[in-house]
Amino acid sequence: MKRRNFIKQLGGASALAMIGGLTLPSFTEQQKRHITILHTNDTHSQIEPFKPNHNRNPNKGGVARRATLIEQIRSENKNTLLLDAGDIFQGTPYFNYFGGELEFKLMSMLKYDVATIGNHDFDNSIEGLYKQLPNAKFDFVSANYDFKNTVLDTHVKPYKIMVKDGIKIGIFGLGIELEGLVSKKMYKETAYLDPIEVTQEITNQLKNEENCDLIICLSHLGYNYKRDAKKISDLNLAKNTKNIDLIIGGHTHTFLPKPTLVKNLDDKNVLVNQVGAYGINLGRIDFYFDELKNKSSKGTTILV
Repeated sequence: MKRRNFIKQLGGASALAMIGGLTLPSFTEQQKRHITILHTNDTHSQIEPFKPNHNRNPNKGGVARRATLIEQIRSENKNTLLLDAGDIFQGTPYFNYFGGELEFKLMSMLKYDVATIGNHDFDNSIEGLYKQLPNAKFDFVSANYDFKNTVLDTHVKPYKIMVKDGIKIGIFGLGIELEGLVSKKMYKETAYLDPIEVTQEITNQLKNEENCDLIICLSHLGYNYKRDAKKISDLNLAKNTKNIDLIIGGHTHTFLPKPTLVKNLDDKNVLVNQVGAYGINLGRIDFYFDELKNKSSKGTTILV
């Protein structure tokens, strides 16, 4: 009788696990879900590896090598996203000759999921960028560039939501102010909106209306500006907003061996990462979610 009561208290599943020496997994064990974020920034049309005699980056980089790394990581974790933080164009004769066609086609072959727009992506004018969009089999996001009076109207969304292994991921983009950096004739009527105000609005929507479990900002604002500490940057964005989990940055070509940890307005952690330039590094952030969708993370930078 006592034995029957004991088994009844344990529950049927636990009892089965005990009887006969069976090794069924415990139903109380937390099953973690694993999302991998891979990212690049400021690749600047660097299609081939640097030459072996290059003074700074000998024998580093190259799209083919990046593709090999990405496929290897995807084979380890199918729940992988590949993102880019802008300045895809400008830097080698490939851009001068093909106008961005090759860059977008290669990124499509690598199966990028989402990218944002950097200032150099206007170097062939906004019409030149628009012309190449059919070659991009991935989405562009930018929340603080208002394109409503340009050819890019409706072609660039503020954010995109993706679901991996039941985890809802919201990805939005931010761009640097173009005035004084890019000729007006190149970006035409593109309007620049305040990144912090836009971020508060977008992240509130992603968190509280769309119920995203993970919110990522693709930023081309720049990591930090020591000479002007108040200038909007990724670090200042993280400190002065809420709800962002990860900022993937660009523009300043900042190399970080691992993400910077910043406290936001709610005293919660924000990861800020950037991996230099020219495709010589691939950023990797791994997020782990328990059964209640509480998350932990780790980050690293992989040399290509």
